[in-house]
Amino acid sequence: MKVWLIYSLIISTIKPTMISKTLRTIIMGPPGSGKGTISSRIVKDFRLKHLSSGDLLRSQIHNKSKEGLQAKKYIDSGQLVPDNVMVQLILNELQKLKHDSWLLDGFPRTVPQAEALHTKEPADVVINLNVPFEIIMSRLTSRWTHAPSGRIYNTDFNPPKVQGIDDVTGEELIQREDDKPETVKKRLETYQAHTEPVLNYYRNLGILEEFTGKYSNEIWPKVHKFLSTKTEPLQYTVYKLINHLQASSSVEQKL
Repeated sequence: MKVWLIYSLIISTIKPTMISKTLRTIIMGPPGSGKGTISSRIVKDFRLKHLSSGDLLRSQIHNKSKEGLQAKKYIDSGQLVPDNVMVQLILNELQKLKHDSWLLDGFPRTVPQAEALHTKEPADVVINLNVPFEIIMSRLTSRWTHAPSGRIYNTDFNPPKVQGIDDVTGEELIQREDDKPETVKKRLETYQAHTEPVLNYYRNLGILEEFTGKYSNEIWPKVHKFLSTKTEPLQYTVYKLINHLQASSSVEQKL
């Protein structure tokens, strides 16, 4: 009971710098590959700082930073944000995390971005979630939504009680534009065309690790096992601290 009390106190205050080795990681994977799920588990178990390029871009625009205002001009005119603006935006954030482990999500998207990042803030490892496109197609196109509430159903593993009808209101479900087969197919093709050169870049550097599977629960143990060879899982660090505290307490009692 005492050990678990100590554990709960430590877990709330432990810092990334207390992990034995900092780890700079990039995670990649097509839409619907479970990147969000895997990222949240990595952050939890290894105490990495999670940097989402999308969230960061929105934050910089909201805060009216120099790069944020530059990016907003391109977005407002329907253009892609140039590589140099995105690179500087990401580098500015990573500069704040010199002594922290981090997980970068959604960047880089092009080889020039990858080259610029590697020159200034090189990653130790790049994780690629290799989920078959047919699995992603089935997963995403099986989603149906109750628009007013945002409730999401999946005809494969979380179907409504009555096909096409919301369980709570009895109203009709819709399939969002992003979940329609033709849209999903186009998104996956676009991702593959733009991302394969980036994967090849990291593959040639020898830091790309690919994890193949159909579901997050199948892929996650492989990712966890691999990352455990690069840095200590948080749980192991906590147990070491507990043992140290117990040993110190024992010495004090003898004195």
